[in-house]
Amino acid sequence: MLDLKQIRENPEHIQERLNRRSGYSEYDLSSILDRDRASRELEVTRTKLQARSNEIGNLIGQKIKSGSNPKEEEIKILKIEGNNLKKQINALEHREKKIKYEIETLLLQLPNLPSDSTPLGKNETENVEVRRWGDEYLPKIEVLPHWEVAERLGILEVEKAVKIAQSRFIALMGVGAALERTLINFMLDRQVEVGYVEVMPPVLINSTSLEGTGQLPKFAEESFKCSEDDLWLAPTAEVPLINLYREEILKAEQLPIKHCAYTPCFRREAGSYGKDTRGLIRLHQFNKVELVKIVHPQTSDAEHQSLVNNAEAILKALKLPYRVLELCTGDLGFGANKCYDLEVWLPSSGTYREISSCSNCGDFQGRRANIRFREKGKKGTQYVHTLNGSGLAIGRTMAAILENYQTPDGTVKVPDVLQQYLKRDIL
Repeated sequence: MLDLKQIRENPEHIQERLNRRSGYSEYDLSSILDRDRASRELEVTRTKLQARSNEIGNLIGQKIKSGSNPKEEEIKILKIEGNNLKKQINALEHREKKIKYEIETLLLQLPNLPSDSTPLGKNETENVEVRRWGDEYLPKIEVLPHWEVAERLGILEVEKAVKIAQSRFIALMGVGAALERTLINFMLDRQVEVGYVEVMPPVLINSTSLEGTGQLPKFAEESFKCSEDDLWLAPTAEVPLINLYREEILKAEQLPIKHCAYTPCFRREAGSYGKDTRGLIRLHQFNKVELVKIVHPQTSDAEHQSLVNNAEAILKALKLPYRVLELCTGDLGFGANKCYDLEVWLPSSGTYREISSCSNCGDFQGRRANIRFREKGKKGTQYVHTLNGSGLAIGRTMAAILENYQTPDGTVKVPDVLQQYLKRDIL
């Protein structure tokens, strides 16, 4: 959530930053500013009336204490005035509450502001390639799409999964299921080794938690909701991990907090119908290992680079060719002020595909979820900065292995680092 005080004091700067984002060039902050002005005017009026009400209460008390008859005319007049003031104050409080709710609703709909270091650009075509890695591991043979290889090996069932659920669901069989479980264990083990604390969080999440991280109200149509409860299926483990600390004041010495978690993730993929209808790239249910950091604002940028490196380390260990893109302002996610995408090479289509999105959210989520910290010897509190990234998306990692590790005889080699987990070297 953006800071209302900053919007009030420097609306031109906020508007200019919003204009850098796709879809917000026409946004008008006046709807927020007008309500904020009205709210503050009501508060001033209410405060004056409250002061007069208190004054009347004191006067009545003093007169009665000095021996005046409570039924005498002067006291009656004061009581009538006091009662009228209370009615006016109640009406003003109701109007204030309504306007503040409207302001909060509008603020919840606004995305994070791009950082000054985020490249300017209109859309994904203007993202900046930072680096590539692993050209020496590019396949030397022509390969089949991962879904064809998986079906040939008998490790992927699509039609049976559709019978159980609907389209965009899959079932992994035999060594396919084992490979998925192996990737989860391998990724978690690696991240725990570098200091992340593993969490197994709930995957049913309430609306307040989704609001806190920015999925609601913006992405309601892309999420699955339990119709009889205020619970949603987790779109990513980022949501429960951040909300572990919602409404808390941490000590500065606790920072950084670093968590990793495996969860199944659920997304409707609204607006993507007809895209990636085959294989493991775009599913309604998929597994993912997520990395989350809650950090001091002064270390935010360095921790972001470190998180990117942590996600890259998995791809390097698996020897999967990839590239790193710095997203431009027009392609940033709703809650990010700066973001790097890791894209893995899929040789069957001759392209890189996103496998991790590593975002720095600044204080955007800290403000929405009211997560603050206090430094020893200093007055007041500050909002934490939050960071998140996939470490990695499991299905897309499997797709990359099935394609990049194909052999001329039609089998798939198991990456060296997974062989000790899977107890085999060929799928």
